[in-house]
Amino acid sequence: MKRCLDLFLCGLVLLILFIPMLLVAIAIRLTSPGPILFWSMRVGKNNILFLMPKFRTMQKDTPNVATHLLTGAQSYLTPIGGFLRKSSLDELPQLWSVLLGQMSFVGPRPALYNQDDLIAMRSAKGIEVLLPGITGWAQVNGRDELDLEQKVQLDFEYLQRRSTPFDCYILFLTGMKVLGREGVAH
Repeated sequence: MKRCLDLFLCGLVLLILFIPMLLVAIAIRLTSPGPILFWSMRVGKNNILFLMPKFRTMQKDTPNVATHLLTGAQSYLTPIGGFLRKSSLDELPQLWSVLLGQMSFVGPRPALYNQDDLIAMRSAKGIEVLLPGITGWAQVNGRDELDLEQKVQLDFEYLQRRSTPFDCYILFLTGMKVLGREGVAH
């Protein structure tokens, strides 16, 4: 059921947002040298690595670390990077990963390959068995404002409570958070 919902939502979102995604791609190309997409090495289900696309919001020479670990993160943003992050438009290319079955719409956010502490904490609680998501229970309960322990605890709660109605509830809350631009630090 979850995979069917993912594919249905993917088709619907692509149909509705194809033109805005094209406009974002053009805006990135016009305002900043470098590729339109940034391919980030992420940790997926069962701790298997995969490449996840995002619209590029940072300059080409930005160190490849989690944004909260980046000193002076604001200085690395492209001219439209802050807007893309606050509006969550930078996340839209992840639909590709959903189509490939590497991600779901709802699940724990995929850790960066070098976030050893987060990967270990999730593995200790069995969370690695879940497909990572574009959004998740931790995202609607604080996103960038949460520390790792809080994120892992919320991911564990999702593991225990996961169901189609719960996923729909998280998707609804995500829409509300995105519209309100809540919980985005950079």
